[in-house]
Amino acid sequence: LAVESGFQAIDTANQIVHYNEELVGRALQALSQKGIKRENLFLQTKFTSVDGQRGQTPYDAKAALTAQVNQSMDSSLLHLHTDYVDSYVLHGPYERYKLGAADWEVWTAIAALYDAGKARMIGISNVTAEQLEELCAGAKVKPMMVQNRCYAVTGWDHEVREICRQHGIIYQGFSLLTANANIMAESSIQAIARRLNTGVAQVIFRFAMQVGMLPLTGTSNAQHMKEDLAAEHLQLTDEETRLIAMIGLQTRF
Repeated sequence: LAVESGFQAIDTANQIVHYNEELVGRALQALSQKGIKRENLFLQTKFTSVDGQRGQTPYDAKAALTAQVNQSMDSSLLHLHTDYVDSYVLHGPYERYKLGAADWEVWTAIAALYDAGKARMIGISNVTAEQLEELCAGAKVKPMMVQNRCYAVTGWDHEVREICRQHGIIYQGFSLLTANANIMAESSIQAIARRLNTGVAQVIFRFAMQVGMLPLTGTSNAQHMKEDLAAEHLQLTDEETRLIAMIGLQTRF
């Protein structure tokens, strides 16, 4: 339904507890029969570590990390009925602050998949500014995509977004709405929505676009899909953009 409504990208992960790549694959086959070809869609999936799998690991959990990455990718390609993905993302670093040996081994394996043409782009999710700087400085193949939960109280992940800007990395923001429910209730945000004759959610999505972010959204509601796509055609003033950028910091204390 989302693709038929106008969305052209799908974000998933080989993490059975939260995602279902097989259903995505079936949907892609059904869309192909309707004339919407795989090559016209942007397909992104992720490698999730054993710790994030909660016992439902789609690869040999006892294998070496490089083998886990390769097995996970092969599994994803099988599920999705494709021979490549447009973006392959490390679901999250193994270490909480800096990068450890496991992170580097897994990133090297992901980079090899990029070199082999199985992934057109590679990236990392749930990453700190320090970890991203370290990865950009030390990796032979630099990250091309970052996907982070985006909180207004951190300046909409300002530090990480700035690193992305400096290195030409695409920044994907997720949980823009669910992580910022208090911000959406702010009278100033609601006033902008009234001026534009739209919803508060669409104001947030438009703000994200205007500051160079690629906003992720997920809904099964056809009307919400239509509204979210319409955000692309809205336009905030410079003052409104600055207000939204700062509002989380102002409500932090």
